[in-house]
Parts: sequence; structure tokens; C-alpha cells
Amino acid sequence: MERIRQAIKHRRRSSVSYEPLNGGDDAVQCHQYISKFSWLEYNIFLLLGISMLWATNTFMAAFPYFAYRFASSPWLVSHFPSAIISVSTATNLTCIGLLTLLQAGASYPSRITVSLSLNMVAFTLLALSTLLFRQVSAGVYFGFLMVIVCLASLGCGFAQNGVFAYASGFGFGQYTQAVMTGQAVAGVLPCIAQILLVYSIPEETSPGKGAGQESPRSAFAFFLTASAVSAITLAAFLLILFRRHGERAGEAKGMLDASDGAEENARAGRRTVSVWVLFNKLRWLSMAVFIDFAVTMLFPVFTQKIQSVRDSAAAPRIFQPVCFVPLAFLLWNAGDFLGRFSTLVPKIAALVEYPRAIFTIAVLRVVFVPLYLLCNMNGRGAAIHSDAFYLLIVQFPFGLTNGFVGSICMMGASHWVAADEREAAGGFMGFMLVGGLAVGSLLSFLI
Repeated sequence: MERIRQAIKHRRRSSVSYEPLNGGDDAVQCHQYISKFSWLEYNIFLLLGISMLWATNTFMAAFPYFAYRFASSPWLVSHFPSAIISVSTATNLTCIGLLTLLQAGASYPSRITVSLSLNMVAFTLLALSTLLFRQVSAGVYFGFLMVIVCLASLGCGFAQNGVFAYASGFGFGQYTQAVMTGQAVAGVLPCIAQILLVYSIPEETSPGKGAGQESPRSAFAFFLTASAVSAITLAAFLLILFRRHGERAGEAKGMLDASDGAEENARAGRRTVSVWVLFNKLRWLSMAVFIDFAVTMLFPVFTQKIQSVRDSAAAPRIFQPVCFVPLAFLLWNAGDFLGRFSTLVPKIAALVEYPRAIFTIAVLRVVFVPLYLLCNMNGRGAAIHSDAFYLLIVQFPFGLTNGFVGSICMMGASHWVAADEREAAGGFMGFMLVGGLAVGSLLSFLI
């Protein structure tokens, strides 16, 4: 009977998990500062999601540019995509793992601020390298690029932990969904920017290489855009979202006036939840998001190597590698965006009630891997001679399923835990997400 009563209590708590919490200690401990859902705040979380993965997707969209810089080293041309992915995810996983363990005394707004600052530094340096270090050897540039990847990955780690924890603390699953949707937008926009920059350079300026690859101005603008996005996001976060809710909890005052002590008091009262407790409550969703992103991390390697079935020498510019690779990333990220955005539909969002079904969908996504092998890998020919098959049957649905599974899992984190566990649950799910990325990046070397 006691178990039945506990189950009923848990079900009642789950049914109102998206309602604001008013009063009580939980309101102070878990950042429950809001009285109602706000679309302004939703859009700021959307912007935070965009800035969180803009860096990663900028690296991927710039693969053709990096291939040009490594042209003198065939080994680097072949292995730099996996190197970028592996260094990025290993750094990210280490960072977010440590931050997940450091729940007590954590200041999530400070972690968000650090993440955006790191991104601004990393991509400003990368933008300058397109103008100042053009004559360095491929090996030296590779070492420099790995340092930049580490800086950007540290920023992503701070963001993964800080943003998801901060968003979960508000008690609205829609805010977490906004972060996930913003991540998808971050995948779409860099690809569009890369294609537009290519078309902005006359084709004859880089014969045989693809327009835009050799233009330092276009690369400079492309990388500097990432710094601008982080700067805009930081301003929106500090001046609107943090000022509005941080002051109510004493955090903004504590950040601006160290002698006040309010922030320290709020953090001292935060409940620390063990990882094992969180895993038991979020078993199926955490494993689903882990598997989902582990499988997903194989797609950048395939996308970099798959070429159009058309003869690139005579094909329109959009089917040449410098445009075809960003186009493929664009289709994947467009599907990813729609998958994440679909979870705003109430009937689809209600699927958080069926975590085992979500886990099953995540596992079934493995079937996309052999479909990639049917495409034109490294120009050796395709089993199915069609760019439409690759772009619309493989890339787009693979992104669509990733967006849906990832978003529904992250939204469900706050649905299955108590109010004072939401921040910890958000950080834990972010850790599982990055863990999946790390495992997937290591598997990419086998591909």
C-alpha cells in the first residue's frame, strides 16, 4: 500500500511539472522565480541554445576551408574531421563531468557567462588566423586549430551544464525545448552563411578549388560571426533574463556586489543530488539521449566524405564539394530543427510519459548508418545513384529523428524528478548528452 501511495504521489507531481512553483524553500533553491511563462524569456533561451552549438557547427560547416588549409598533408585532410570531433567531445565531456559533480555552490549564471566569453575569444583568434597565419605549415595550423577547438569546447561544456540546469530550474519544459531548438538553429545558420559566402566570390577566383575556399575575407567574416553571436547572447542574457530573475533570488546583486552575500546563501541552500539517484529516475531518457547522440556523431564524418553523384568539374557550383558539403549539413540540421521544434506540439510533448518508447526510437536510428554506405563515399560511386536519396531520404530524416529524440529527452528531465532536483537533472542530462557525443566521436574513427 505504501508503494501505491508513493506511485500516486509521483504521478500527481509529474502531471504538474510544467506549472510554476510558488513560495517555499524550493523556490529559492531551484530558481523558481517566475510567475508565468514568457515568450520573451523563451526567445532568450532559444538564443542561448543557438550560441551553445554555433561553435561546433561553425567548425563542421568550415570543413572545406580547413581541407584547403591542410592540402599539403593528405593525412590531415583525411583525419582532421575526426580529430576535431574527438578533441571537441573529449574536452567537452571532461568539462561537463567535473561541473556535474560540482553541484554544491554552483553559480549557473556565472557558468553561462564564462561559456560565452570563451567562445568570443576562441573565434576571434580563429578569424584573425585567416589573415595573419596564412603561410604557416599544415602541421602548425593543425596544432593551432586544436587549441581553438579546446577553447570552444570548454565554452560548450560550461554552456551545456549551465544553460540546461538554469532552464530546468524555471519549471517550464518549454524553456528547455527552446534551448534544444536553438541548438538546431545553430546548425542551420552557419551552413547557410557558408553557402552564401561561397556564392559571393566569383567562381573564377579559385579555379578547381571551389569558390570561396581561398578567400581570407569570407573566412574571416564567417568565423567572426560566431564571436558576434556569443556577444549578442551574453548581452541579452545579462541585461534581460538574468537581471529580471537573478535580482529576485539575490543572485544578480551577489554578482554585482560581492559584499552582499545573497548569492552565496542561495547556493549554500541548494540541494545536492547524487548521479545514481538521477540515473534511477531518468534511466530510459538518459540512455536514450546518450545513444541518440552517439549514433548522430557518425554523420559529420559521412557528410564530409560523401560527394554528389554528378561530375564535380561540370556540375553547377551547388554540387561542388565546397557547396555540397554545407548543403548536406544544412539538410541534416533543417531536419534536426523541425524535430526539436515539433516537441512544442502538446500531443508530441506528451510522449515524455513513454520513456521506453523514446529509448526504442533512439536505438532504431542505427539503421541510418548502412544507408550512408549506399551513397557516393569519396567519389567511389553510389549504390543508389541519386543525390535526392542521400539528401532527402538519409540526411534529412536522420536529423529529424535526432532532433525529436534529443528534445523530448531533455524536456522529460524536469517531468520525472522533484522540483528541487530539476537543476541537477538538467545538468545530468547534459552530461549524458555530451557522453553520447564523446562515444560517437570515438566510433567515427572506425568509419
